[in-house]
Amino acid sequence: MIYFLHLIWGIMLSKTPLIWFKGKILTREEANINVLSPTSQYGINVFEGIRCYWNEDRQQLFAFKLEEHLKRLLNSAKLLKLEHNLDLDFIKKAFIKTIHANEFKEDIIVRITLFLDGEGSWSSKKPVSMFISAIPKGRYYKGKEGIRCCVSSWRRIDDTTLPPRVKAGANYLNSRYAQLEAMDSGYDSCILLNKLGMVAEGPGACVFLVRDNKVITPNITSSILESINRKFIIHLITEELKFKVEERQIDRTELYISEEIFFVGTAVEITPIIQIDTFKVNNGKVGKITKSLRNLFFEIVRGNYKLDTYKKFLTPIY
Repeated sequence: MIYFLHLIWGIMLSKTPLIWFKGKILTREEANINVLSPTSQYGINVFEGIRCYWNEDRQQLFAFKLEEHLKRLLNSAKLLKLEHNLDLDFIKKAFIKTIHANEFKEDIIVRITLFLDGEGSWSSKKPVSMFISAIPKGRYYKGKEGIRCCVSSWRRIDDTTLPPRVKAGANYLNSRYAQLEAMDSGYDSCILLNKLGMVAEGPGACVFLVRDNKVITPNITSSILESINRKFIIHLITEELKFKVEERQIDRTELYISEEIFFVGTAVEITPIIQIDTFKVNNGKVGKITKSLRNLFFEIVRGNYKLDTYKKFLTPIY
């Protein structure tokens, strides 16, 4: 009986998620942050979420656009004036080491966070520490053909207040207010307008719509994050699906008369939107362009489509 209990305990320990924390691989319980640190008190941190996709036939895990994510992470730290000595190569090695430690062989998402450590104030610039955490992650809104969104009463932050191109934890309070409002009103998510009343983005996701065989998305200066997935999706639409893409300002009412609408982002990947406020999109069904784009996207990120063309975007982990 004692042997059996030790065996079960050993199995439980072996499945304990491991994270990279200040240069060491630790269990989550061992990785502690000072409650008086500026990141704990004021949310001073920058982060990236990076998807990795498992290819069963090749027995390989591919990290999608890893280096682009790391470059954006370092740019965010620069704009927030975090003083550190971390570089892209060091973070990349720590990223891979974290996944190896957990032996993941499934779709995962990896969170890399640079945070203001110590016991300084909200105006401190150092010390800066890092953690990397990987968890199994499937599809958002799994089981739903598409999601229902409202236009939020909250406005999207802009470059004169909290710069959207900085992927900082504190910026996501803006998304939190909007997302909770939407959920409390019975919707799955929402779309925020910018200070000019034009379409910006969803909570942690870019917006695309289809009208008259053209795909339209808010331009970079519409108070949106400089999304890595957005840039890639624009490439797929123009080069693979052969549709024209317009990057411009979008009125709220354009959403109501669009033929298709979808979210794009690391977390949501490509998520169809089938209703905006009280207006159904494409009679409440997922459109052809959205379906084709989503199928193509998953073929590529799993390393199954024109690998020679797109392998530069995929980092093999094993």
